[in-house]
Amino acid sequence: MAMSGGRDDGSPMMEMNTTPLIDVMLVLLIMFIITIPVATHSVDIDLPVPSDTPTENVDPIKNKIVLTRQDEILWNGEPISENQLVANLQQTRSFAVEPELQFEPEPDASYDLSAKVLNVIKGSGVTKFGFVGNEKYRQFSAD
Repeated sequence: MAMSGGRDDGSPMMEMNTTPLIDVMLVLLIMFIITIPVATHSVDIDLPVPSDTPTENVDPIKNKIVLTRQDEILWNGEPISENQLVANLQQTRSFAVEPELQFEPEPDASYDLSAKVLNVIKGSGVTKFGFVGNEKYRQFSAD
């Protein structure tokens, strides 16, 4: 009896049987898929906790921190030191309704100062914090 693709005359089969190769490739593909590590990189974000008190009529004070290219920290337009920044942040935490804190470094502001100020803000426990003014640096495509 002839095998798949062969002849009854006894001549050798000239086509290569690719079925075992396909089987090996499928097994390897499954092994590679299984060994791919699960994406475990995450960014922790503190989401606001819902409160029962209505906040529709509350208009909180918005404090703005601006970092200048001369390494100055401006709090609502007035220059302050890092110690004054810590004191101001602690004072805002004592209010009944925590005011929103906006952070806007100038384009040429020092990255080191930005990192220091962000660490101070994080350490203060401020929860209403946001970056503002980023839309100025958005590059539009010329479509």
